[in-house]
Amino acid sequence: MKFTFNKKAFLIFIILLLIEICIAVFVKDTFIRPFFGDVLVVILMYYLLKSFIKTHYLYILISVFLLSFGIEILQYFQLNELLGIQNKIIKIIIGSTFDYYDLLAYTLGIIVVYYYESKKSKNE
Repeated sequence: MKFTFNKKAFLIFIILLLIEICIAVFVKDTFIRPFFGDVLVVILMYYLLKSFIKTHYLYILISVFLLSFGIEILQYFQLNELLGIQNKIIKIIIGSTFDYYDLLAYTLGIIVVYYYESKKSKNE
């Protein structure tokens, strides 16, 4: 593992972040915001890490997978309430409601990145 700066990965991260912000602000539905947004968030997290860490894509992908599932499991145990977290931003980051569909969304996002990165690495 090497720390570096990957401009292309960071640009993808910024674009995905802007899409996520637009979804959060403008979309009030039952699919795009809660499900597709969660698919995108793991892809966003992958590209954020890839922007600063140079290693095999699977290491980053596994880290994002474990982190996203870990946060969802903490939601199951109501971490915000257990720790008495009142900060709105932290509550948004951690989330407050466990949902099996979130785990499905994270898994789909991981599969999308895996598929893309595995195809890309075969062509290099």
